[in-house]
Amino acid sequence: MSFEINRERIKKNQDELTTYFMQEQFTEPSGQNPKEQNPESTPDISGWNRWLNYQSVVKQLPFFLFLTLLAVVYIYNGHYADKTIRNINRTANEVKELKYEYVAAKSEVLFLGKSSELVKSDAIIQLGLKELVQSPVVLKDSTGKN
Repeated sequence: MSFEINRERIKKNQDELTTYFMQEQFTEPSGQNPKEQNPESTPDISGWNRWLNYQSVVKQLPFFLFLTLLAVVYIYNGHYADKTIRNINRTANEVKELKYEYVAAKSEVLFLGKSSELVKSDAIIQLGLKELVQSPVVLKDSTGKN
């Protein structure tokens, strides 16, 4: 029951407020039509005009500078990341090339280390070393001890 009474009161108060504001909207306090008033006496602060006046721009200047600083840092970070990626790729390619050189040098050393290749080597011939044609002789101690 009290809930219904409160609804009725709220509805009545809303109706009174609506009629009051409707009357205030159509009557001007000075008795003049708003279109007839001097535009210099009432500055228009609605819309973009309130954002583009000098005081607002000066007031917002630190924020704009902060946004500019953030943009510069963002651009620098992008360039720095690209440069780092290029350096990483360059280093990876150098490592790959050095690995290929290592494998090639290792295979060449293994190839030249074979006994058949050592015999053909000029350095061995200049030292006067020759390949054994007979089997090696094992020397034993005459006392019978190894």
